[in-house]
Amino acid sequence: MFVCGPTVYDYAHIGNFRSFVFFDVVAKYLRQRGYEIDYIQNITDIDDKIIRQARENNRNPLDWAREYTEKFLEDAKALGIDSPKYAPATKYIDEVIKQVKILIDKGFAYEIESDGWYYDLSTFPEYGKLSGRTTQMADDGISRIDENEKKKNRGDFCLWKYSKENEPSWDSGLGKGRPGWHIEDTAITEKFFGPQYDIHGGGQDLMFPHHEAEITQQESASGLKPFVKYWMHVAFIIIGKGEKMSKSLGNFETVHNLLTKYHKETLRFYILGGHYRKPLDFSDKNINQAMAGTQRLNELILRLSHTDGISNPDMEQIISDTKKSFIIAMDDDFNTPDALAVIFEFVRKINSSLAENELSKAQAKEISVLLSEFNEVLGIIPTEQQKIPANIQELVEKREKFRKEKKYPESDKLRTEIEELGYILEDTIYGPMIQAK
Repeated sequence: MFVCGPTVYDYAHIGNFRSFVFFDVVAKYLRQRGYEIDYIQNITDIDDKIIRQARENNRNPLDWAREYTEKFLEDAKALGIDSPKYAPATKYIDEVIKQVKILIDKGFAYEIESDGWYYDLSTFPEYGKLSGRTTQMADDGISRIDENEKKKNRGDFCLWKYSKENEPSWDSGLGKGRPGWHIEDTAITEKFFGPQYDIHGGGQDLMFPHHEAEITQQESASGLKPFVKYWMHVAFIIIGKGEKMSKSLGNFETVHNLLTKYHKETLRFYILGGHYRKPLDFSDKNINQAMAGTQRLNELILRLSHTDGISNPDMEQIISDTKKSFIIAMDDDFNTPDALAVIFEFVRKINSSLAENELSKAQAKEISVLLSEFNEVLGIIPTEQQKIPANIQELVEKREKFRKEKKYPESDKLRTEIEELGYILEDTIYGPMIQAK
């Protein structure tokens, strides 16, 4: 499995990390199910954006990229992402050069003087077969389209870009330059996987032209089809009236900043709360719901560690059915929202048993083991969490009882009392979320 990684010229935002968290879950789930997964993610550490940002800060572009590579890896680790092996583009320049030379020798590429080597799309009639089109649309990753009036075809893209003065460059036998954006991915994957492999993932905006270009390059170079068996594209995180989150629009939230305000489990829960193929709304409401979800899980784990009730005769079947339902959800195109729904139906049943004191220590241990298995894949159960004082928790539970009985004046009075004691309470689909003011 290969997933398109970040271009390291700034901190990555939560929209970027939606892909990285999702594919971390895909890899972990497949491994838990017994598959051997070789998962590589590239890091674009040489690019026009990097050069431009470094110059604005009076820095060497390669030093700038190294700095933000480290920051990206720190953020990924802090978010619990540990499944991929990372491949920075500048470590595979020889592989890039080799692939460009193959494309030139086979007649798929041509040179534009003082610019670089371009792929000639007229030589690949199947261009566009992934997306079903050959022209750009509004949500495409078009910020790195190679523009040159001397191109043979409008969609031709650069394979090897000649470097300008004071730009990083490598000797290639093709002219001093650097990789085009698309070529680094196929050079890296051919190095590790050969000319064909199983799964390729990335953001929705990369389908065209980036992934179309990858198909074109690799199938032209090797003569083998298909380049990839399964393509998976993660939809955007959107803000407000459907506007996608992006650095170019200036409406982004970096993970680096969000991790100072929220636990990693809250952010992972938020990301996994929407199906990866559908846009995900970034809002306080959704983040707070994710926080409430992690709180419910944390509370259950604590309660399980203290239970010593009688054995529940139905619990073995409940545990078995829950495990099967989780697998059904994840096997259905990695449907993480359904998987979360399975977990929280399980939580509801366990809490009901605990309330009736019908859960033995042995059963509590079995439940904890199953929750741990789920968490190995999803990473949503907090390792550390704000502890709510027992008196506040008691008031919250009492208020929940009033709400279920539709005694709203009594529940409103308790909300006021909780807030006067210094806590904010918000109702969510996972139950009440409690925070100190």
